[in-house]
Amino acid sequence: MANEEKHYSHEKLRAFGSLTPEEYIDERLNQFRSWYDEKAVRAKKLYQWMRVVAVVGGAVVPVLLNVFDDEYYITTLVSLLVVISVSLESVFHFREQWKNYRATEQLLAKEYFNFVTAEGPYRGLKEHDAFLNFVERVENAIASENASTLNVMTTISEQKTAAPNNDDGK
Repeated sequence: MANEEKHYSHEKLRAFGSLTPEEYIDERLNQFRSWYDEKAVRAKKLYQWMRVVAVVGGAVVPVLLNVFDDEYYITTLVSLLVVISVSLESVFHFREQWKNYRATEQLLAKEYFNFVTAEGPYRGLKEHDAFLNFVERVENAIASENASTLNVMTTISEQKTAAPNNDDGK
């Protein structure tokens, strides 16, 4: 039920330009910081587990060949796990996701602290101008991360397929 309470359809309607900095930070910034943090932790764990399986499995296969030289099914099973782990990492890009999510969460934290201390790009600005600049920078960081994740998750062949035709004859 907690997720239903946070669904966008349950947000209260507001008048144009009426969102305060506190409301924006509480309802938008903190929501995304939490989401990016959770996703970064999950992607890091998945990446590290897949690497452990690949490294340990790769190291164990030669030993298994020597110890169980008549029972190839054990070696085959471990080799299969290594191949599956490496292959899944190349499909899901957990390392890149982890880095993107963590970098974005850290950028949002930096923007927050610069804003509330009136430092960095907010130094010397009037409160309303600083808030508008803050919102723009936060929303750009979120959009940039979205584009980066889509880029990572899209293969080169899919990009070529989705590219528009060039009608200028080149």
